[in-house]
Amino acid sequence: MVSEESFAKRVEDLRRAGAKHVFLKTGAYRPADLARAVVFASRYRIDLLTVDGAGGGTGMSPWRMMNECGVPPVELHTLLYRYAKRLAEQGRYVPALAVAGGFTFEDQIMKGLALGAPFVKLVGMARGPIAAAMVGKTIGRTIEAHEVPVYVQRFGDRKDDIFVTASALRKELGDVVFERLPTGALGLYTYYERLAQGLRQLMAGARKFGLEHIGRDDLAALTHESGRADRDSVHDGRRPGGR
Repeated sequence: MVSEESFAKRVEDLRRAGAKHVFLKTGAYRPADLARAVVFASRYRIDLLTVDGAGGGTGMSPWRMMNECGVPPVELHTLLYRYAKRLAEQGRYVPALAVAGGFTFEDQIMKGLALGAPFVKLVGMARGPIAAAMVGKTIGRTIEAHEVPVYVQRFGDRKDDIFVTASALRKELGDVVFERLPTGALGLYTYYERLAQGLRQLMAGARKFGLEHIGRDDLAALTHESGRADRDSVHDGRRPGGR
């Protein structure tokens, strides 16, 4: 693991080089090393700390180390919340936090934001968006080759037919710009539009009409173990397991 001296020197070097914002991304570290990362991030006032649980990774994954070693996201991000809460209670600086590690759909995004509220501001994603872009690119190639798969042909054989966001994008960007869009970009945009709509629906159901209102009271424990973990980490008088 990094030493505090080398961490401090790296942050100083980046700022001297003109970096306006300094970020740190960690992996599925053991608790002591996660605590060390949080303390260093606070002490040297970096802007964003990303904590990535197992399994994770992008280009190298899936592979055994990223998938099956290290601390899983729920446990890791619960520890992250505890460490950040302790810093806040001591009046110390808490950087913006991002959580990552297998996030794919909108329900997971809301859970991640709720689990780390109010400290977690972002959810990091990699495999899901990459898969969406690759699928979009593949569909584009089949359109160009006039070999659209049967399970896609039921929607049509043009970008405008296959991608549900195509008509809105064509209207917004104009025909010339839209025709230059790679289908991989269309796949990525459509995926994120789906996530955004799903997250809005979940938030509306919880009567939380802004991300800043998502909190740990939006969580419920479904097992004895998770309920016990919640009691251990929440000390604000709420009933164990949320509501």
